[in-house]
Amino acid sequence: MRIQYALFGMFLAIAPSAYALEVGSPPVLAPLRQQAQAARLSAQFLTRFGYKPVPLDDALSAKIMTRFIKSLDPDRVLFLQADIDKFMTNSTKIDDAIKREDLRIPFSIFNVYEQRVVGRMKYARNLLKQNFDFSVRESYSLLRDEAPWPQSEGESDDLWRKRVKGDWLRLKLAGKTDAVIRDTLDRRYQNSLERAFKYKSDDVFQSFMDAYTTSVDPHTDYFGARAAAEFDISMKLSLVGIGAVLQERDDYTTIRELVPGGPAQLSGKLAVGDRITGVGQGKDGPVKEVVGTRLDEIVQMIRGKKDSVVRLDILPADVGPDGSHRLISLTRDKISLEKQAARKTILSIKDGKATRKIGAITLPAFYEDFEARRKGDPDYRSASRDVAKLLGELKQDDVDGVVIDLRDNGGGSLTEAIELTGLFVGKGPVVQQRGADGRVEVGRDDLPTPAWTGPVGVLINRGSASASEIFAAAIQDYGRGVIVGEPSFGKGTVQTVVNLDKAAHNSKPKFGELKLTIAQFFRVNGGTTQLRGVTPDISLPGLSDPKSFGEASYDNALPWTQIKPVNYAPTDNMAAFLPKLRSLHDARVRNDRDFQRFVEDVAELKAQREKGIISLNLTERRNELAARKARLKARAQINDGLDLGGDDGLQANERSLSADIAIENARKNAKDVLLNEAAAILADEADLLEGMQ
Repeated sequence: MRIQYALFGMFLAIAPSAYALEVGSPPVLAPLRQQAQAARLSAQFLTRFGYKPVPLDDALSAKIMTRFIKSLDPDRVLFLQADIDKFMTNSTKIDDAIKREDLRIPFSIFNVYEQRVVGRMKYARNLLKQNFDFSVRESYSLLRDEAPWPQSEGESDDLWRKRVKGDWLRLKLAGKTDAVIRDTLDRRYQNSLERAFKYKSDDVFQSFMDAYTTSVDPHTDYFGARAAAEFDISMKLSLVGIGAVLQERDDYTTIRELVPGGPAQLSGKLAVGDRITGVGQGKDGPVKEVVGTRLDEIVQMIRGKKDSVVRLDILPADVGPDGSHRLISLTRDKISLEKQAARKTILSIKDGKATRKIGAITLPAFYEDFEARRKGDPDYRSASRDVAKLLGELKQDDVDGVVIDLRDNGGGSLTEAIELTGLFVGKGPVVQQRGADGRVEVGRDDLPTPAWTGPVGVLINRGSASASEIFAAAIQDYGRGVIVGEPSFGKGTVQTVVNLDKAAHNSKPKFGELKLTIAQFFRVNGGTTQLRGVTPDISLPGLSDPKSFGEASYDNALPWTQIKPVNYAPTDNMAAFLPKLRSLHDARVRNDRDFQRFVEDVAELKAQREKGIISLNLTERRNELAARKARLKARAQINDGLDLGGDDGLQANERSLSADIAIENARKNAKDVLLNEAAAILADEADLLEGMQ
């Protein structure tokens, strides 16, 4: 998924190193020549080869300007109206500037942004010296994306007074003392202040190119060198490194998790909570201190070529800042990202005296190691291959049905979506693609017989997009299985990745990559998932807000349309079972206390979100909190992953590592009400099929 969130929000959530910061302004950032060249080269592709080419003119220029400003200050709490007025005088000049390789306009805006961040954070820290009056009846609006920009410094000050007051009140309601609150918030704002001094030109350029590409199409992206590398890792599910998950905490890069079987875990030299203070390359290269260095830069220093050596200066978890360090050497190796791969579980569903075994395969993404496949590696990694293996295991386990869990699966390889469909449908057409020239191609799978012929269900939510929708739609059109959940995202377009350096015949990478929309896909029945997504056969409650998440939330999304259906033969008649399955589902969840509590929690979360404002009055907030706790106490609580009762007021990096991991584990171990119900629906289908024999 694209990084569309404000840089301001990003650095509030990350704790960089602490250092004395008494200077008045952050460094002035300027564009590099290669960035301006990359922007012009991208424009050439975007205006000529896109599915729906958009000319780089004054109209697009104005859209780019608006999106760029919104990416920096989405809640309109940093810039003043006077800033916006000044920026907009250049709103129709960006197109010409890109063509002549001049990026001074976005960089000048970003430099003002940095100054505003510094000013607001210094003001926020000064507010902590006073005491707040929580007896006053006032509120703070959380939904400010369409609010007027502050007209004056005084209006901005009042806005930030309420914002800081809200942060203080959250901690106060969590039982923190005034001294602890002051210290916590001072460190939070100081970290944010320091972050403004660590931005580089690459950050500005990436943000600007995001604004440009999304103004053309919601799913067109620009990847700088690092972003391109991360995309490649996400598709092949592997990287070369030491096998450690890192996090910035309390001014240090900290070991959050060790990957089983990785060099770090096998060495026995590292533990969760250890802090990396220096990195050296090779067996005798100098060790560079990294306290205060950005996490992404440290990650790049630790990754490298297979079998090469990296040395780490470690401050152990159990010692203070002045404790003894130790220097360790690790040999880099290929790390498989198993947590992002397909995985299975078996659920036991009781139906009277009988018990059905339902297999559940969770697929986080449609991954594929393109390079290994292209080279003919017989053991290349892919989603469909992994699922085929899991289906074989579930057959051995004698399960009665299989649920494919595609919740929050944003897509990936189109080929993998086709091949995964073949595992359940067999040989036949899966998806249609219409290119910019209007020609339609049909994607088919050639698997002679399905790998799984029993009952199948597909669990989707609003985060299920692209390849997930191709698979779910094909299963639905073939009548092969039941689709359960909430309407999917609605992304019905196809992208290809263009290596700009290859296009420019560069010997070394410097321009990055462009993910360009080149086609629209259609179901075998002729419809498209574009905009409308896949409508489930049986609806389950969802947490998302369709107004802000999904294809329909984009102002430049392609409309829904349809083409001629392809010649295909439905393999099953799921429609005949649906009325009975819905009836059984309705009756079951009506009497399922866990499911009804989940419905209540979802309704509560939606009500909180739609309210849009929070009271800054202590009595009112305490009453709200007491009412919520009373409601939860009145019932036997269920850990459904939606914690509505407690709020410690802290950000993740402000808790102890053990507390943060405990919260994460509690969410992982929460009862999955929706998956359980999807499995129960499959058990019902198995019963119906058995009754027909």
